[in-house]
Amino acid sequence: MTQTPLAAAPAPAAAPVNPRTRTVLRALAIVACLPYIVLKAAWVSGSHLGIPDGSSLLDHRTTMIVANSCSVLMDGAVVVIALLLTQAWGRRVTTWLLVLPMWVATGLLLPIMAGYPLQLLVQALGGEITSSAESARPFLDQWVFAVVYTGFIVQGLALGTLFALYAKDRWGHLWQGALRDLPTSPTAPALRACAVAASLIALIPGTMHLLWAAGSTAGLNETLIAESNSGSHVVDAVDVVFTAAAVAGVLLLAFRRNSALPLRVPLALAWGGSGAVGCWGGWMGLAALSSVDDIAHRPTAAVVLTYAVQMLVGTLVVAMGAYFLTERAAGARPPSGLRA
Repeated sequence: MTQTPLAAAPAPAAAPVNPRTRTVLRALAIVACLPYIVLKAAWVSGSHLGIPDGSSLLDHRTTMIVANSCSVLMDGAVVVIALLLTQAWGRRVTTWLLVLPMWVATGLLLPIMAGYPLQLLVQALGGEITSSAESARPFLDQWVFAVVYTGFIVQGLALGTLFALYAKDRWGHLWQGALRDLPTSPTAPALRACAVAASLIALIPGTMHLLWAAGSTAGLNETLIAESNSGSHVVDAVDVVFTAAAVAGVLLLAFRRNSALPLRVPLALAWGGSGAVGCWGGWMGLAALSSVDDIAHRPTAAVVLTYAVQMLVGTLVVAMGAYFLTERAAGARPPSGLRA
């Protein structure tokens, strides 16, 4: 007798979320974008608000306009996503048109949400988060970081909660149950091979960031060595944690064993870890390559390799997660021609 693939068992009905809660979260996400957008728009228009005299931001006017205009568009996308996640028409949007921008947003916001509060804690305990090089030629006034990063944290919390609620409503059946409940899959060997490959590749950026977090200057250029302090060590330590999260998530999915661990745990680790590793690696790599005209700022081969491999690892992990969920969604539907 032909049997249909096992579908995820339906979860007990949860209490519905008050629509007002989503409205408040949407308002918070949108309002939190305003400081960043206003500052960037002011800089594009020629204002030096928050930019001290002598800042490197003033060296290349055209580059600054292009970069800040792109930043405004990226933060403006947060507003669109917040609306999409809370409107009826948002349920009809093609999956990848929402998931891809949300993955990028997750990847760019998570390291800030984790790293900035830790930097403030380190500073409160006597650590140094402002380098001597920055003191000689300040980049931005300190209040700019406080305003912008606080806005990013609020954005991340509000947008992340909205996406979690939306995803639970639309795709929640795909991550019900535990790892041991997953049916046997013919593609499991391929998933295991890819997971092992991604994990081995992740050793490159993981090791480099671990060295830098411990205070090593191996592979850094003159500028990065001068800027190395407690604050930068925190950032590298956060990178190590997210790299480990991405690897742990994909390995747990690939080597399921007889684990009672809820399926949503490795999926969340793979989602957040891959986003932080891949998207932040791309962002930092782009920033490093934009300074190639200055020998002191020119990125070393080690730095370029680290960020490039981060992008590769993040892409591999999120692709494996997407394939896993696509296969699971297909398995939850009866084959054509069969009736319940």
